[in-house]
Amino acid sequence: MEYLDVTVLDENGEEKALRELVLGKWTVLYFYPKDNTPGCTTEAKEFTELFDEFNRLGVQVMGVSRDSPRSHQRFKERHALKVRLLSDPDARLHKAMGAWGKKKSYGREYEGAIRSTFILGPEGEILWSKIKVRARGHAVKVLDEVKKLINPQGVTP
Repeated sequence: MEYLDVTVLDENGEEKALRELVLGKWTVLYFYPKDNTPGCTTEAKEFTELFDEFNRLGVQVMGVSRDSPRSHQRFKERHALKVRLLSDPDARLHKAMGAWGKKKSYGREYEGAIRSTFILGPEGEILWSKIKVRARGHAVKVLDEVKKLINPQGVTP
């Protein structure tokens, strides 16, 4: 689980190893290309709409992009986002988790962030992942997967 040793910048610009942020907690870690773009805004708003439900389950939700902490702060303020946003300027975490690769846009090929989501258990292990997701409706699907992982028998506490 080398990805746990990768350092990122939190919203305040403080450098932290991923392990400091996720160990001991259920975590949804979603990777997205860019703050304030249509798909990324949709995804962040949908996770924010479900934030309280994730929170009730004891699950933290964190978005990761290459944008700066300042960009993340503006993005959160502009859209009243509740999710925590992490900055991975060198894409080290993206690459370590497989959320980076070849993409095509208007016939042009380039490398970039691949919209991906991972559910991590309290030990930091990847329990579920989805690469190349569609932004709209994705947060609801992730919440369903979280519920299955946390309570596989579907028993109401």
